[in-house]
Amino acid sequence: MTRHVDVLIIGAGLSGIDVACHLEKENTGRSYAVLERRTALGGTWDLFRYPGVRSDSDMYSFGYGFRPWRGTRMLADGASIRRYLGETADEYGVTPNIRFGRKVVSASWSSPDNQWTVRVVEEATGAEEFWTSSFLVGCTGYYDYDNGYRPTFPGEDSFTGQIVHPQHWPEDLDYHGKKVVVVGSGATAITLVPSMVGDAAHVTMLQRSPTYIASIPGEDPVALGMTKVKSPAGLTYQVGRARNIAVQQASYQLSRKQPKLARQMFLKWVRMAVGPGVDMRHFTPSYAPWDQRLCVVPDGDLFKAIRRGRASIVTDTIDTFTETGIRTASGAEIEADIVVTATGLTIQILGGATLDVDGEPVVTRDRVMYKGALLDGIPNALMVLGYTNASWTLKADLAAEYFCRVLNRMRDKGYTRFVVDAEESDRSEASVMGGALSSGYIQRGDAVMPRQGAGGPWKVVNSYFRDRAYLRKSPIEDGILTFTDRAGTQTTGRRSRGAVSRLSPIGTRSA
Repeated sequence: MTRHVDVLIIGAGLSGIDVACHLEKENTGRSYAVLERRTALGGTWDLFRYPGVRSDSDMYSFGYGFRPWRGTRMLADGASIRRYLGETADEYGVTPNIRFGRKVVSASWSSPDNQWTVRVVEEATGAEEFWTSSFLVGCTGYYDYDNGYRPTFPGEDSFTGQIVHPQHWPEDLDYHGKKVVVVGSGATAITLVPSMVGDAAHVTMLQRSPTYIASIPGEDPVALGMTKVKSPAGLTYQVGRARNIAVQQASYQLSRKQPKLARQMFLKWVRMAVGPGVDMRHFTPSYAPWDQRLCVVPDGDLFKAIRRGRASIVTDTIDTFTETGIRTASGAEIEADIVVTATGLTIQILGGATLDVDGEPVVTRDRVMYKGALLDGIPNALMVLGYTNASWTLKADLAAEYFCRVLNRMRDKGYTRFVVDAEESDRSEASVMGGALSSGYIQRGDAVMPRQGAGGPWKVVNSYFRDRAYLRKSPIEDGILTFTDRAGTQTTGRRSRGAVSRLSPIGTRSA
């Protein structure tokens, strides 16, 4: 049996719920379904269950712009985020439209049929389903849920303890009274260390190189004050959201324009937090601020754990695992009962599903993104990729809103198809993410990540304020985005391209 909807959304995480809610609230009149491989919504927040798992962005900018996050915590735990997503989906009537346990295997566009055909496997039974839709929305994020990045270490077979990856945390893992080594220095590592020190005998963070870490208040002081005077929750949220977006964007711009000054500021704050007894080389990165994502800790919990002697940091590389722990390249021996490999993500697009247009396989690395939302040459499709230098949701909100603007324009003008084609002069070799960060997972994902263009709406600048103008205010029919009506006539809003029976082959432009 083949099922049809107007809009098919892949993924019921932060982005998928966002797009579905916008379809409801923007009165698009389009039917839709959300296909989710897991048995519950939440995406990342349903997958990760390691101790202390929390957002790495403040909740006033990480929450949806259309539904306030209620609370004063700056960083929320995974369970609270899952609850927020579920409540949002229920409030906007999205939940009944989610089909759980569905793994999307392939998506194929047919120009003669003017629709997508999506092949799906119901994982519990192995049964195959087919869905057709006029529009396809990819909301799967950019990493492989099945396989976290985990290098093979010399001698690890000789280790008599347990090796765990945070992406697949065992429910029954007992680390009470044990020596734990967390390998890594990113957001996951700096979350795990203070979360485990209460039960573990000692936790060591073994890092190859330091990361910029900033301490923020656990509770938002302004929100606390507004709550005490009984300000409306919506007002508290909007004030906090506007402030935090402005502060974050200003911090990023300062880091880009005056990296030496920003570096001095970040290191000064860390020195004040850890105290004089800690070697600052463990907190002094070799790169400029925001060359990689800035990590934040609530109330300096990581620094407190180190000051109190419950945790320590070793900056070195692994020479080999031993029976009882790890020997570093400098010859130091770190005893361990459990080693947690917080070594990163494996990049994957569309949850591993294949994509083709009129029988031609789509290589996402060969595609350029338009306004950070559409892939050139791919009709009636949106791909949601959040920010790397700010809250993911800020971009997801804008992309969902833009998509609904496009849908409503198509409805009002009788258009049935949209597509954007990049000229050769629009293209560049830079990844949509590589231009912003030099993190290991970004570099490893270069083979599959779409490209960004040389300028204009093709250029990804990771600026919420620029994107807000592009996606919310700029004209839909801008001379680049092409629409097709029921008669087969194409238009960019500035000129007609004449009647056509089908789209031109991939990589070429219509005459």
